[in-house]
Amino acid sequence: MKRDHPFLILLGGALEKTDRLTRQIGNARVIAADGGMRHAAELDLQPEVWVGDFDSSPQSLLQRWPNIPRLPFPAEKNLTDGELAVDEALKRGADRIVLAGALGGARSDHAVLHMTNACALHADGLDIMLTSGQEEAWPLSLGRQTFDLPPASLFSILNFSDVSGLSIEGARYRLDRFDLAFGSSRTLSNVAEGPVTITIAAGTALFLARPYDLSGR
Repeated sequence: MKRDHPFLILLGGALEKTDRLTRQIGNARVIAADGGMRHAAELDLQPEVWVGDFDSSPQSLLQRWPNIPRLPFPAEKNLTDGELAVDEALKRGADRIVLAGALGGARSDHAVLHMTNACALHADGLDIMLTSGQEEAWPLSLGRQTFDLPPASLFSILNFSDVSGLSIEGARYRLDRFDLAFGSSRTLSNVAEGPVTITIAAGTALFLARPYDLSGR
């Protein structure tokens, strides 16, 4: 029987509550990473643990959630608060993780790290998604993957290496077993015609989408 232990990790980046996001996080267990705790109230969630060095958590936030167990770490550490939260989720049995607040926000370095770290975790077998509520991203597996997007959704494929055997189906601009060079903009700003199917033979890449109906309107 397939395990299903979803975890939602609240990160410090921008996050917008939407009907789509509410459906995606479903019955996930929740872990907050430092300042990401500020999203808990808006999402009407109570994390089971709060991880970090708490340098991004103002006193007002700490006072608002006095009963959430905390796992404190020193400010001088080798991992980000988000990575520590992911490690804690894995220790608790996570086999599927949503990183909320992972895209956009004031720290571009953190957003890029979340993307590359997600690709590494996915390569080790973890089902992982990143979201800001407005944008969503998934590391691409070797082989064939289908993403359920409404027609007219914008999407891009960001490659972190050369990618070979890339095929795109269900989109305005299609490709068939294309070899995509690292750094190429060839796969930016495509448009979904419905569910989009991506196939790659080799390489590391991320599928980044902006569904048109995120507001629920």
